[in-house]
Amino acid sequence: MSIPFNKPFLAGKELQYIQEAINSGKISGNGGFTGRCQSFFQQRYGFSKTLLTNSCTDALEMAAILLNIGPGDEVIVPNYTFVSTANAFVLRGATIVFCDSRPDHPGMNEELLEGLITEKTRAIIPVHYAGVACDMKRIMKLAKKYKLFVVEDAAHAIDSYYLDEGKRVPLGGIGHLAAFSFHETKNINCGEGGMLVVNDPTFEERAELIWEKGTNRSQFFRGEIDEYSWVDVGSSFLPSEISAAFLYGQLECLDRIQAKRKSLWEHYMKGLGRLEEGGILGLPKHPVYAQFNGHLFYIVCPDEGWRKGLMGYLKGLDILAVSHYRSLHDSPFQKGKPASGKEFPWSDHYTSRLLRLPLYYELELSQVDTIVSSILEYAGNR
Repeated sequence: MSIPFNKPFLAGKELQYIQEAINSGKISGNGGFTGRCQSFFQQRYGFSKTLLTNSCTDALEMAAILLNIGPGDEVIVPNYTFVSTANAFVLRGATIVFCDSRPDHPGMNEELLEGLITEKTRAIIPVHYAGVACDMKRIMKLAKKYKLFVVEDAAHAIDSYYLDEGKRVPLGGIGHLAAFSFHETKNINCGEGGMLVVNDPTFEERAELIWEKGTNRSQFFRGEIDEYSWVDVGSSFLPSEISAAFLYGQLECLDRIQAKRKSLWEHYMKGLGRLEEGGILGLPKHPVYAQFNGHLFYIVCPDEGWRKGLMGYLKGLDILAVSHYRSLHDSPFQKGKPASGKEFPWSDHYTSRLLRLPLYYELELSQVDTIVSSILEYAGNR
């Protein structure tokens, strides 16, 4: 039986809601289902203002515009992340300053951050890799000390939390701004989709203008003004009501989806624990302040050759396991730029050794057993 890395799924009333959106006579953005999705996040997590977007990339680009990032500004991002984390700010003319990963986790090493801050630094972009929180208390203290903005890249982090002295604080609700993803590989998806969270009220009104192509059309639709016009920069960041309807169908099933994913994640941990105990593989680690969401399960192989061999072995069994990011400083786009000559040993460590295993809602525990036994067989034959 073939086991893909990911499989999109229907969790509830997605198709019914798409039909409702079509029947409503409005399928362009900012309609009823957009409002329902945005209200869901505001009510469940206490986010002040939320705006659905076509992607997490869109949300990050909106954040860069809101912060007035421009040439001469520096923005600190993890070196081990998806290109959008950096590209959103590069598009505004910023210089990207990369932060290496932690030894125990692919996320940014918070201990290195203060040494990267200069008089040109404008923002820090922590990425909650695999839904595991960065040390947000430490990051926000640095931001306050140096008068910087913080934009949480929460692409992986729906329904993940930062534990602060016994309180659960939802990721995406701590920085000045945050960006979520609803890409088909995420816990909750609509194929392509995202969301900007505005936690600093000083950005709320302008965020809506940027979201609506630089116009005050949302105010017009609410009856607050008689006509709308072009008042700021912006772009077409709104998703269609078709996407929002699908997303809302998934959001209604969030608790069930999360419970299933976490059970799969725990099953992997239990099955592969002996390889970690034997010093063969590394398994995911969570800081004490992080409550995760079962977004992805990865292993850290002994070296790149071992990983390549395992990927090939699993592929021969019709099991698709995949690597993840490559260190951004070593990308073709960064050749000749300041970061290209620097060393990022832990980011490179995960680049060459991290392997993601299948994890999706319709995956069965028996299939996890098959994957685990296959990895054990490969390791035993090395």
